[in-house]
Amino acid sequence: MTAPSDRLATGVLLFSASLWGLSWMPLKWFIAQGLSGPVVSLVSYGAVGLCALVFIWRERAAWRAHGGWLLALALVGGWANTSFVNALMVGDVVRVMFLFYLSPVWSVLGGWLFLKERIPPTRWAAVVAAIVGLWLVLGGPGAVDLSLSLSDGLALSAGLAFAGNNLLARAAQGVPLQSKTFAVFVGCGAISLAVTAALGQGLPALPAGVWLAVLAYGFVWLLLATATWQFGVTHLESSRAGVILLAELVVAVLTALWFGGETLTPMGWAGGTLIAVAALVEALDTRPTDPRPQTAPTGG
Repeated sequence: MTAPSDRLATGVLLFSASLWGLSWMPLKWFIAQGLSGPVVSLVSYGAVGLCALVFIWRERAAWRAHGGWLLALALVGGWANTSFVNALMVGDVVRVMFLFYLSPVWSVLGGWLFLKERIPPTRWAAVVAAIVGLWLVLGGPGAVDLSLSLSDGLALSAGLAFAGNNLLARAAQGVPLQSKTFAVFVGCGAISLAVTAALGQGLPALPAGVWLAVLAYGFVWLLLATATWQFGVTHLESSRAGVILLAELVVAVLTALWFGGETLTPMGWAGGTLIAVAALVEALDTRPTDPRPQTAPTGG
């Protein structure tokens, strides 16, 4: 079988990024119907995760010796998706997306701290730019305080967990790709179940069409976005894929401003631009990040 062309892989990845960037639209519709974020993530991700257990179990011989990694991927990746869904449903889409896209900062810091990677100066500069961008998005010099709302905290934790999931996926080389992917759905469903139980939330009495829409969001929208993402990043250079995936940020911000009735101050634009540039620098950096020499094993 011949490898797909770069043009095809690029188009597929742009499609995936657009789906992720537009995901705020069905999520806002769900909350308008009376659904909470934890319930939406439970039904959409959880239903897919329940079905995916069959495929994960079939690969048990491959990941049995790496079960700890698979569990970590489920928990960290599950939290990334759960918190992101809830942040988009209750918060300002533009603000949430900018805060989520601080994930390159966490990737750099995580690679440096835990994987002992050598970080080139340009990537450190990107970290500084992203942190300054965060400060501006939160209000900059004119802000009385830099307190975070619930949606802000969820968005930041989603970006942090997403970066952690990427680090875990790189470290868990013994876990098959399919199991890594589906573990996130299982983890998201399990975390959402725990949150809904802790909050005492049940499934509200809503028309069957609403529940079918939530299931379609999980089995069609999310699975399609995930599958096309996997296809694109598998057949493109990582730097090129990283740049293309920035389309998610662009699509989300522009559509929220055009169709969602949201606004952004000049300072917010400046901060968001710094964050986007930092993500672009991180994506374009193709130099190897070889581990530093170790005098003793670090575990993991």
